[in-house]
Amino acid sequence: ERFFQIGIAEANMIGIAAGLTIGGKIPFTGTFANFSTGRVYDQIRQSVAYSDKNVKICASHAGLTLGEDGATHQILEDIGLMKMLPGMTVINPCDYNQTKAATIAIAEHHGPVYLRFGRPVIPVFTDPDQKFEIGKAWMVNEGTDVTIIATGHMVWKAIEAGEKLAEMGIDAEIINIHTIKPLDEAAVLKSVKKTGCVVTCEEHNKFGGLGESIARLLSTELPSPQEFVAVNDSFGESGTPDQLMTKYGLDSINIIEAAQKVIKRAKK
Repeated sequence: ERFFQIGIAEANMIGIAAGLTIGGKIPFTGTFANFSTGRVYDQIRQSVAYSDKNVKICASHAGLTLGEDGATHQILEDIGLMKMLPGMTVINPCDYNQTKAATIAIAEHHGPVYLRFGRPVIPVFTDPDQKFEIGKAWMVNEGTDVTIIATGHMVWKAIEAGEKLAEMGIDAEIINIHTIKPLDEAAVLKSVKKTGCVVTCEEHNKFGGLGESIARLLSTELPSPQEFVAVNDSFGESGTPDQLMTKYGLDSINIIEAAQKVIKRAKK
């Protein structure tokens, strides 16, 4: 009695969710990220964000790793779309355990939330009993040479890159920004003040995503060299998740190269 199948009618889904909040319910909507945002942006803006409805928009199959379904189903603009809505909280967890913890946390949080997660099987590396704090960055690894800030699937890629960088004598500080809005500005500034440079990593267009949020913050508070590991202003295509991550420059090797480049820029 707590589940409603709306069918291929996503705009109606958002409208129903907004209506349920008036009766005191806490609705969680669920479908592909493309259809959770791009297809229903007007309904989210008008019926959820503008009205400050307590709707939790849970979006699966985000980014390139949707894979073989191709560009029409892969969305690389959703973080930008959602973070620009006043009052919208935007969360992009990194693994199963963190997604579960985030789901519980947003149920207790009053206000509209966009919860983004992906399709492929990735390593589960966070604590199963973790307490998820909205707006609080998670320090994965402390370092001194470069700050690597990652979100979603890219956190694991950043960890892989950090291990290889350590073998090269580069001490990388890795931060998981699971909450893109509100951004943990204090954690970012503290880290970049120490390292002097930053690499941002996201499975999203380089325009409008986490990297731009970091750049906005640094440009006003702490101008610093920054490199972006993100999709370079293009749509995706059909392919396996691994093939697409490699083709569009979202592998650990791309993070390593970006770290080396930004460190050189910081030393000039």
